[in-house]
Amino acid sequence: AMEGGPSARIREGDCAVLKRDEVFKAVSVLRRRKIIFEKQWFYLDNAIGHIYGTTFEVTSGGNLQPKQEVEETTTETKEAGTDNRNIVDDGKSQKLTHDDIKALKDKGIKGQEIVQQLIENSTTFRDKTEFAQDKYIKKKKKKYEAVITIVKPSTRILSTMYYAREPGKINHLRYDTLAQMLTLGNVHAGNKMIVMETCAGLVLGAVMERMGGYGSIIQMYPGGGPVRAATSCFGFPKPFFDNLHEFPLSKVQSLLSGTFTTDTLPADPEENALLEEESNGLSDEKQSSLQETEEEPATEAPMEISPTEEQDTMDINTEDVEFKGSKEKENKENVREKQIKQWERRKKLQEAAALLREKNADGLIVASKFHPTPLLLSLLEFVAPSRPFVVYCQYKEPLLECYTKLRERGGVINLKLSETWLRNYQVLPDRSHPKLTMSGGGGYLLSGITVVLEKGKSDSSDSEALKMEEPSSKRCKLQDLPC
Repeated sequence: AMEGGPSARIREGDCAVLKRDEVFKAVSVLRRRKIIFEKQWFYLDNAIGHIYGTTFEVTSGGNLQPKQEVEETTTETKEAGTDNRNIVDDGKSQKLTHDDIKALKDKGIKGQEIVQQLIENSTTFRDKTEFAQDKYIKKKKKKYEAVITIVKPSTRILSTMYYAREPGKINHLRYDTLAQMLTLGNVHAGNKMIVMETCAGLVLGAVMERMGGYGSIIQMYPGGGPVRAATSCFGFPKPFFDNLHEFPLSKVQSLLSGTFTTDTLPADPEENALLEEESNGLSDEKQSSLQETEEEPATEAPMEISPTEEQDTMDINTEDVEFKGSKEKENKENVREKQIKQWERRKKLQEAAALLREKNADGLIVASKFHPTPLLLSLLEFVAPSRPFVVYCQYKEPLLECYTKLRERGGVINLKLSETWLRNYQVLPDRSHPKLTMSGGGGYLLSGITVVLEKGKSDSSDSEALKMEEPSSKRCKLQDLPC
């Protein structure tokens, strides 16, 4: 089956999403690993090899079995009351006790049969209205029938999951607002996108999914490094990350003013030696050792020790206790690994800086907990003219300020401040209505399109003068035209 085809199979090591009713949970598919979901514990071993979208039942011992489809036994006319006025909830209507139900469960009796027994042993079931009976069955099924569907992660599923489970982590970005962002930002394959988000990597993942591995993304991040917890839930193939770059916000100003260097990474003396050695034409060896660090300790001597010195230390080690020798060796390897990591970080930072310096990004997406105005004013510098940008904010006021600032500055057109409105409906025969738990706000979006900003026009007095002149200059042109 294709990687993401309709019949993709669940494989070990995959990222999958468990679904039960409207509740989702992202998990890694690993053998013999206990998973707790909706007060149920089970193992995913038996799910491996099945197609995504399969519904499983949890059987004894926490094993999953594919659920057989059973027709609903609603053919015989049910006995139902006309209304619920005589039903008193005194907790005595159910003849089965807690222990009885536990005994049934221990015998391995299926959830469906337990529900059937509960109905038969309920003294008030017959007097309930049809709707109330349905509701009762639904409620008991949820409790006793442990049914779980395993689905393939996607932007829609993960954004729904995050919004329901931990909305604070994604700044209360609702899934319909995220959809609007992808549309307004014109995200598609082959784009060069700048993404600045503090939504656990959800927005980044959504952009990556849209781009399908084609094009490049530069993720701007605050602090020490980018957060990509949600991005890893998508289960993207490795090549998707080849063109994903990151760049710290703290260095944006220096990049714009032309004073950017990578020296301000926490630089160690041995790092400089590393860079010197690179110029000595040892970079090939370095490449091989980069790959070695993963599997085995590098064989080369650490940078800061000259070969002769190392020889001496080795002699001392042999005389000394072996244990101490191995310790020292370990330290050297650690130092070496650190250097390689530092060197790689610098290289990556240089690459990202080079990409930004081209100032030809095809779009900018911002969704963070920071005030959008300073962010936007600096990041728009890297975007090519006539490209879209979208800014998400949980509140309206910062975006209003941002709107005003951009209007003053110029260089943008088609500025819009919008909020999407979402309403869920329950659709059931004779009782369709909006769900009572409607989401309050999904946040606000400011979108627009960049245009060439001519230098010197940002001054407000200048722009006033220009406005005055415009009509007359146009008139002159008309008169000059040959008839």
